[in-house]
Amino acid sequence: MLYRTLGSTGERVSAIGLGGWHLSLKHVDEELAIRIVRSAIDRGITFMDNSWDYNDGASEIRMGKALRDRYRDRVFLMTKIDGRSKKEAAKQLDESLKRLQVDCIDLVQHHEIIRYEDPHRVFDEEGANAALIEARQAGKLRYIGFTGHKHPQIHLYMLEVAAKYGFKFDAVQLPLNVMDAHFCSFEKQVVPELVKQNIGILGMKSMANGIILRSNTVTPIECLHYVLNLPTSVAIAGIDSMEILDQAFEAVRTFQPMNEEQVRSLLAKTAPAASRGEFEPFKTSSIFDGTAQNPDWLGEEPQRIQQLMSA
Repeated sequence: MLYRTLGSTGERVSAIGLGGWHLSLKHVDEELAIRIVRSAIDRGITFMDNSWDYNDGASEIRMGKALRDRYRDRVFLMTKIDGRSKKEAAKQLDESLKRLQVDCIDLVQHHEIIRYEDPHRVFDEEGANAALIEARQAGKLRYIGFTGHKHPQIHLYMLEVAAKYGFKFDAVQLPLNVMDAHFCSFEKQVVPELVKQNIGILGMKSMANGIILRSNTVTPIECLHYVLNLPTSVAIAGIDSMEILDQAFEAVRTFQPMNEEQVRSLLAKTAPAASRGEFEPFKTSSIFDGTAQNPDWLGEEPQRIQQLMSA
């Protein structure tokens, strides 16, 4: 396993992270989920990804069970919350702590920053970031980040709004893959800013849950090699079988830094298929937007906005 530094935190984390969503898919029973997590840790993966909303909380519950018996001490644990209000964010965080059976989560991220209003709701006086800062002071979490998959400009706007409030994120999660470079590119627009600010880069959707592979242009190993070649701290991989876990380790074993010609050659294979975002539907549709389908997860709008509307 390769290990990299998570931005300015100084934390050393595995270059491959275990995605939590896949741990509770219909074809993955609890026994297999626990086996996947523990085998991954035993073989060197330390970064654990999850979210309050994954499979109605089942993914966190299963990971919590897997991290018993001293496995917790061997990992860097991350989860995400959807709440935009302070009240809802605090509630979801406490539920995640209970499900994961831990007193402290290493990294908690504002999930699905996919609308231009999201940064304002998060950084409102009664917004979610106030809850996370209080939780950090109380020892419930160590670092704060955000995620999103819709458009690079929304990521940049979240960073801009955070800076206006004097806040710097410890990590940012974003789609990075062999298609992204050709369409609404997070790699081209957001990654340079994260590198500049020394913020940990968490790459996701390297294969877009297998959708990118259906383009018949690249292999799974090529997809992972590409993301590992970027200045990522972690490439988060969805793993729903022991065979896919082996594939992730094979990608690490065979990885060698790619030169410019190798990168150009790989991107040339994906350019025609990637040009319209067809194989990145998380950018071009609402299918991947859990908070769009469940707006109640966000919590209430700020009171001052409600008061303005009723005045």
